[in-house]
Formats: sequence, structure tokens, C-alpha cells
Amino acid sequence: MSDGPFVRMTTKPLITPMDVPVKANSVFNPGVVEFDGETLLLLRIEVRRGISEIRVARSKNGVDSWRFDDNILLQPDQAEFPYEEWGCEDPRVTQIGPCEWVIAYTAYSRYGPAVALARTRDFITVERLGTVLPPTNKDACLFPEQFGGHWIMLHRPVTGGQEHIWYASSPDDMVYWSQPGVLIPERGGPWWDGLRIGVGAPPIKTDQGWLMIYHGVKEAASHPVYRLGLALLDLQNPRKVLARASDWCFGPEVDYEQYGLVPNVVFTCGALVRDDNVWMYYGAADTVVGLATAKLSTLLDFVWEHDYLHIVGPAKGTVV
Repeated sequence: MSDGPFVRMTTKPLITPMDVPVKANSVFNPGVVEFDGETLLLLRIEVRRGISEIRVARSKNGVDSWRFDDNILLQPDQAEFPYEEWGCEDPRVTQIGPCEWVIAYTAYSRYGPAVALARTRDFITVERLGTVLPPTNKDACLFPEQFGGHWIMLHRPVTGGQEHIWYASSPDDMVYWSQPGVLIPERGGPWWDGLRIGVGAPPIKTDQGWLMIYHGVKEAASHPVYRLGLALLDLQNPRKVLARASDWCFGPEVDYEQYGLVPNVVFTCGALVRDDNVWMYYGAADTVVGLATAKLSTLLDFVWEHDYLHIVGPAKGTVV
């Protein structure tokens, strides 16, 4: 079943808590990268204590026969990283050089969720850059190239009770981030993304612009429903929104998305482009991992066909 451009690759979850090498409450919201001829998932695994850690799973075909690393890539509750005492969550991976990747993730502690970054060259060890944006903030990712000599990061702070997608920029160090602005606001009211929004997978570069998958939340009968939508950003200046689809492109429709620890949730942190196909790995009901695919050309057609900006104009604060 699907009412959007994405089609589920399997009829069952790709990975469940029973598959991982630790006693887990859930496994979900993985970042993804192609590395050394394999698909690597950076899995958020919530152990029985309730704290999340990030481990790597590897597969030759990106669908089955997953092998799980023994070591924990991002271990929470380390004395030297007090802002991660309650968990490392929702990793998003961006390649920034021939042999270097940056992982943006949520550092969770008693002080709230914050944005943290780490670098890696082998997905076995990491160099933590630490917390770079304070609470309350999450859903961060980087673009894979610089713009005007600066890196741009998308993130989702809570400001005045509202949760919009913001941008910030940094020179080479990626530690100091400034020049913030609102990129895409929550829509409010009865919209499917009216309650809050956040970045999904890191933006995908296309000949028409940077394609961004994001999640939106609507409250239905006092229960949140998480769906996924699309926007298109300018290639040279990704602070400029070219189009934003009014309709969602993927929602919770099958049992493992509608039932779980948090019902009615689909939430992505990573996608791969293979030929003209987007392979989107996602968390379902905050419990298991799923996989859905769509033609890249179909997604671009979808965002233009349902372009919300042509109806109401750009959001206040958006660069035009």
C-alpha cells in the first residue's frame, strides 16, 4: 500500500530489536552511507535502560544479511561528554571529502537535546567535535560542499514554542556556527506538517536543486502523526527555497509503522541515490527500521506538481 511516490521494498521491517547484538528496546532512525563497497547503517539502538547508542550495521546489497559491528560507534554516558549522558540519537551522515564523513546527531542529557558533530574516516572510530548548538535543538545535517567558503548546517531549534527548520554557517572548523535564519517554517493549523517539522535525510544534489526530505507532524485526536514531505533548495544558495510540496510523500500505512512504541511514525535520517532511485531508510513507530524507494525524477516531479509556494508565496524570513 502506498499513496505517494515511495514504495516499500519489503513487506516486513528491515531490522528489528531481535536482530541487533544487544538487548534492545528498539532500533530506528538510521543514518546511511555507502562505504568500501557496502551499505552502512548507523543505527540508533535504544537499550533496555532507555538510553540510545549508535552502532554500525553492514550489508552487501543494502537489504539483508546485515552484519553488526561489535563496537559502539557513538557511546553515550561518557564522563568527558556530559551533554550525551542520556543518549546519542538520530545520526545523519554527510561525506565532506574523498575519505572523510561528518555525523550530525542529537546529544541528549538532563539539559535537553542538543546538536553534536563527529568526524570519521572508517566508521570504526570517531573524532567528536562536541556539542555545537545548545538545547533545545535537534534534527541537524550538513551539506556535502561549501558555499562561499562556509559549510551550511540545517537544524531544528525550539523558538518561542515553535519548531521550524533553520540554517547556520561555519568556516572550516565546523565548531562555531553563526548567521542563522529560518529556512522552512511549520505551517500551523490543520496541515500535515502544521505542528512541527525537521530535516530528514541530508539534502540530495540534483540538476534542479537540493532535494530535501523532511518530516512533519500533525496531532490527530491528541496523538501525533509523523509523515515525510519534500522541498527543493537552490543549488548555489541553499538558503533559498525553490519549491515545497503541499502534500506528504510518505506516511505510516502498514502495521509496523502504525503500531509500536510511538504509533504512526515514519522518520528518516538517511537516503542513498542509486542510478535514478532514492533508497530511503527510515524508523517506523520508533521501533524498527524500514526501507522504501522512489525514482529521483518522480520525487522532483512531485515537489513541483504540489508546490505550496506558488499558492501562498515564500515564508517570511526565507531568502528569495
